[in-house]
Amino acid sequence: MTGGRQPFSAAVTGLGMVTAAGVGAKATWHAVTEETKPTGVRHHEELADLPCDFMYTSDLDTTEQLGVATQRLMDRFSQLAVIAAREAVADAGLDTEDWDGSRVAVVIGSAHGGLPFYDEQHTTMLERGARRVSPKLAPLTVVNGAASSVCMDLGARGPSLGVATACSSGTVALGTAHQLLRAGACDIAIAGGAESPISRLLIASACRMKAASTRREDPAAACRPFDAARDGFVVGEGAGLLVLERPEHAAARRATVRAHLRGYGASSDAYAAVAPDPDGNGIERALRSALADAEVQAGDVGHVNAHGTSTVVNDLIEATMLQRVIGDHALVTSTKAMTGHALGAAGGIEAALTVLALEEQLVPPTANLDVPDPRLPLEIVRGRSRRASFDCAVKTSLGFGGHNAALVLTR
Repeated sequence: MTGGRQPFSAAVTGLGMVTAAGVGAKATWHAVTEETKPTGVRHHEELADLPCDFMYTSDLDTTEQLGVATQRLMDRFSQLAVIAAREAVADAGLDTEDWDGSRVAVVIGSAHGGLPFYDEQHTTMLERGARRVSPKLAPLTVVNGAASSVCMDLGARGPSLGVATACSSGTVALGTAHQLLRAGACDIAIAGGAESPISRLLIASACRMKAASTRREDPAAACRPFDAARDGFVVGEGAGLLVLERPEHAAARRATVRAHLRGYGASSDAYAAVAPDPDGNGIERALRSALADAEVQAGDVGHVNAHGTSTVVNDLIEATMLQRVIGDHALVTSTKAMTGHALGAAGGIEAALTVLALEEQLVPPTANLDVPDPRLPLEIVRGRSRRASFDCAVKTSLGFGGHNAALVLTR
């Protein structure tokens, strides 16, 4: 037992993704394992006068999948969540017409909710007056909008939560879903993260914070986790959702189990609004808690999908912590150079990629890692994907405000 609780392993039966690297889990996995440079990062006209005028965006036209009437009821982050949820549910072999919707939970994290619509309506108010502001502003932009939209689209009537813990939101959402399943509050949980931060205001703030890369001359090379020349993250949009089930529920319907979510841990730095604890103590507590919850040893971990944002401080703190807790035997990667930093969606996307890594026994490379920072004492995969044999993997996430989370996944 861990902390007085019985260990619990949630069955992962479905994956759904929309990212700047590809639409769908298969396309995103192909990009992060086979391609060497990102294709979804591009300059944006509305950001032209900013030091960082580029971000990762998907070329997906959501109208094709949702229809105009449905699309108008959601901000883009919710649209991406619904599309990813549909893929994940289909991948799990679930029929929404037959399931007991009252036993289906939806837990989706987002750092910012509907920023694009906020920006649009703010401009409308300044240019045309308050009487022209849309009455749909609040319901379309709240962080729980993605979870609400997925519930309505799929007929899920169990617990529904919107999680906001900055860049760890997707990971915390998965951990929360794990806890709901463990408690018996649901049989199925659709969980992860969604974000579409296409916002001039947000990017301007990231530039002023000096957290975003300013490599305008070569945006495809800007996000370079763990590289000696890294200079900041690059914001991206996307959604990554997993279908989790109580093991007996998955077994009763003879579902294909792709992996198991065995452990979850979370902590707060209580240190600063932006900077992580310089000693990495907060994320270390979260990781050790997840390992204890899963009842696995650090030596059992064969792969880590790191937070790896490409900022000077985060990468150094996280890498030093991983070496201290896990050691240098595990194969480490950050996939953000291919997807961008999708903020609250990052944990969901990267957890799904970790499931695929376990399933395929293949660790994606860290793109743009040309010259590894010599201060980072880890076995970081770069250049090309690496075949390996491992039964246990870890996903780590850190968020502004000191929100840390970690997941343990097994075959």
